[in-house]
Amino acid sequence: MGRIRPGPDADFPYLSQTQRFRFPPAAKAQGNIVAIGGNLSPGMLLSAYEQGIFPWYNPEDPILWQSPDPRCVIFPEKLQVSSSMKKLLRRGVFAVTVDRDFPAVIRACASIERPGQDGTWITGDIIAAYTELHRLGWAHSAESWLDEELAGGCYGVRIGRVFFGESMFSRRPNASKTAFLTLALALFAEGIAFIDCQIPTAHLCSLGGEEINRTDFLHLLRETLEAS
Repeated sequence: MGRIRPGPDADFPYLSQTQRFRFPPAAKAQGNIVAIGGNLSPGMLLSAYEQGIFPWYNPEDPILWQSPDPRCVIFPEKLQVSSSMKKLLRRGVFAVTVDRDFPAVIRACASIERPGQDGTWITGDIIAAYTELHRLGWAHSAESWLDEELAGGCYGVRIGRVFFGESMFSRRPNASKTAFLTLALALFAEGIAFIDCQIPTAHLCSLGGEEINRTDFLHLLRETLEAS
């Protein structure tokens, strides 16, 4: 068997936003990786999110479809807005918009330097795929502006009453946090049941993220999407 080519498989069928693909059951995966290969077409990405899976891979790898255990989620009643952030939000230091410039946000998330990371998983293929999801109305961004310059932001995918957070970036202190908290508050006000933050980190936990095991997450996701 030859080596699997890096990135999307050009021979894999393109799935439109109305088509679906059945992944191997994430609950039965040994480790975080559920499947390898395929492409980043709209139907493939939406199928993955609906099944508790998302693409996360290095540029030299084929697409790795992952479902972490444990998972990090934020529920409406658990969202943490510190007193200092409440003051900053009230003062309106940053002008926050939603979906004003999705392409700029995802490109910035790809280019920002992160401690302990060499390069980025947000490849050109990822940028193109999620920009297309945004065009179709599934992927969304929030932007923090300072003097009309993009200072920070975040993006993710919304399906029914679930928002799947993907990445954020900041060029000014608290810019990404301002964008994320403003978006989260708006989503929860609209009835979003929870935000999937994927991998638990100290930063996400400081915002109210909590760990749940994969089995519980998949059950919660299925119930929430079925009720949407």
